[in-house]
Amino acid sequence: MTTIATADQVLQFWLVDVGEKGWYDGNATLDATIRERFRPTWDRAAELAPAWAATPRGALAALILTDQFPRNMFRNDPRAFATDPLARQIANAAIAAGFDQEIAPPARQFFYMPFEHSEHLADQKRCIDLFRENMPGESLQHAEMHHDTIAKFGRFPWRNDALGRPASAAENRVMQAGGYGALISGKLSLDDLA
Repeated sequence: MTTIATADQVLQFWLVDVGEKGWYDGNATLDATIRERFRPTWDRAAELAPAWAATPRGALAALILTDQFPRNMFRNDPRAFATDPLARQIANAAIAAGFDQEIAPPARQFFYMPFEHSEHLADQKRCIDLFRENMPGESLQHAEMHHDTIAKFGRFPWRNDALGRPASAAENRVMQAGGYGALISGKLSLDDLA
């Protein structure tokens, strides 16, 4: 029998069991655990996430399910981005309702991440504004780098392989240098790329 997680189970797992230190590890064991425990729930995200999103904590769980979990479950696979439009829709409604303000940092960032993950410049600008106003600091630096990457390339070079997109010479330089990690660390500058 397939087990469908509740919003509270998603929050317990991501916020408490994994916690902030594990959110961006890219750990294969974590990816497998998320697939095993939450793939059936993600498969029903179009039905579940909007229903959860009527409360601040429910919206947070819906955003984790649609924006964070697929990036772990489907690393280097186009399905990693399949529920991004739904995540942006939920984030838009939640922010309009003020739900983000009812969730303390660092979890508040998950209301803004769907815009940071977008390959549309307007979403990137909105993300910077949201972080600048509501969570300045390191998260803002990441939002600015995502924005600058979209402004430079119109897309994220680190998605090209998963999406079967041919890469430009400049995008190949980014990936050969270490992708996003090279940009955010300053090892490589977007200004140096033709």
